[in-house]
Amino acid sequence: MEAKRDFLNWQKRGLSFTASGYGKKIPTSYKVKHNNRWKRVYSCVYSNSGLIYIMDKGKEIYLNDSDLEVV
Repeated sequence: MEAKRDFLNWQKRGLSFTASGYGKKIPTSYKVKHNNRWKRVYSCVYSNSGLIYIMDKGKEIYLNDSDLEVV
């Protein structure tokens, strides 16, 4: 899956999305091409485990990080 880096303003300043670093829908600095559109990759992180996913029509599509090809 084609991916690219697209930093958000708070990421460029070295800040975290939440004070704890944990949360359900944490935006990452990555976008992936899905159905010819660039979609933001989100992370769901609790404890020491996390999942990455994109949103498509209100549904979560989970990704495998080894499938991402950064261009």
